[in-house]
Amino acid sequence: MKRRTFLHTLSATAAASTGILTTAQATPTPHRKFAANDKIRIGAIGMGIIGFINMDNMIKVPGIEFVVAADVYDSRLQRVKEVYGNQVETTRDYREILSRSDIDAVIINTPDHWHAQMAIDAMKAGKHVHVEKPMVQKIEDGLRVLQTQKETGKVLQVGSKQFRDPALQKAKALIQDGAIGQLTIVESQVSRNNGNGAWQYSIPTDASPKTIDWDLFLGNAPKIAFDADRFFRWRKYWDYGTGVSGDMFVHRMTGLHYVLDAMGPTQVMASGGVRYWNDGREAPDVINALLEYPETAKHDAFTLILKANFADGSGGSYDYRFVGSNGVIQVKWGKLTMSQSKKWSPSTKDLVEGYNSVRTFSKAQQAAFVSEHEKYEQEIPVTDQKEANEPFEYTAPRSNNRIAHYTHFADVIRNGGTIYEDAAYGFRACAPTLLANMSSQNGQAYRWDPLNMKVI
Repeated sequence: MKRRTFLHTLSATAAASTGILTTAQATPTPHRKFAANDKIRIGAIGMGIIGFINMDNMIKVPGIEFVVAADVYDSRLQRVKEVYGNQVETTRDYREILSRSDIDAVIINTPDHWHAQMAIDAMKAGKHVHVEKPMVQKIEDGLRVLQTQKETGKVLQVGSKQFRDPALQKAKALIQDGAIGQLTIVESQVSRNNGNGAWQYSIPTDASPKTIDWDLFLGNAPKIAFDADRFFRWRKYWDYGTGVSGDMFVHRMTGLHYVLDAMGPTQVMASGGVRYWNDGREAPDVINALLEYPETAKHDAFTLILKANFADGSGGSYDYRFVGSNGVIQVKWGKLTMSQSKKWSPSTKDLVEGYNSVRTFSKAQQAAFVSEHEKYEQEIPVTDQKEANEPFEYTAPRSNNRIAHYTHFADVIRNGGTIYEDAAYGFRACAPTLLANMSSQNGQAYRWDPLNMKVI
């Protein structure tokens, strides 16, 4: 049995023995039947930046009706009506949405520390769920969400849409075709150089405990006095966010796992700190991570290098580099470029006169070596093993990945089927990023079991 065939059989057997619901096995059952003209009635929980971006796109999906929104800041609820109309109802408390029998699904756009609990509450209340990335803030919550999805049969989709980039889909096809040979390293850079990119979001003049339900925002986070910076710039603080890793690296993981059909790394280590934005934040503005992926039935063993810098004087970057033994593929903003290297076997002259150890041998040993090498050249002529092709470029057609993501979500709610980025996929994408945070904070590497989704 070939090694990869063996690994594939082993993985399938292990998944069956653990009882973990894999993506291929998941077939969610809608909680009610939909007639052809029925609307899928949506409640939005959290109407911050991503909340409005998500709803702007979700309402463009045929058959979606935006019914009600929840947010703990009054001005955002007022803005919902200004943008989407007075027919959209509003509430501070998301639980009011979950108690309504006329709501089919919710979209969770809240700070990270609320994702797991709201998703679980919603599924138990009979709602389908679209939850923003990262799926969970804490490792221990991942299997809770997964188990709830399995028990309730509700559709759960995570909101990282990276795998829908046509350029990454092209990368997947090229790598599977062997275009860059044996994969050895994948690199991804996420860099910015502005205050907004570093989460210094604007704070309104009316921010106060009167206009914001601070206790509900905190939830299970430590109880402290009202702090507008923590509310509007929550990504900077560990009580509510997951730093650069949970905000940006999880996108990289989502796309990477799609391209390579990967389940995750077995070791994670990271280092970073606050280098520039000395504004009281806790989460690093510079962080680098190394993740080790073992050989599987689907891909070669490789090292993933993730880099982020929120004070990058080059202006910023957002890309992937897949490096193989025969070439490299770079994907950046919907554009793919591939270059291939030219492999060659050195001639006798190259070995004797070039940067090589032969020139350090004695004359007698050089003569003996040359004789053997010339014999070898006669038996197997020195030729190019693989000619390099001309650099290849591919620019993806313009598309709206959000609308495609929500369209699929609605289709599975209506007709059943498989959600690609379900709870298992979402947890496997975010767990390594959470381990990167832990490694950066305490200086140790972590071992991860990507099949059973647990820390070793």
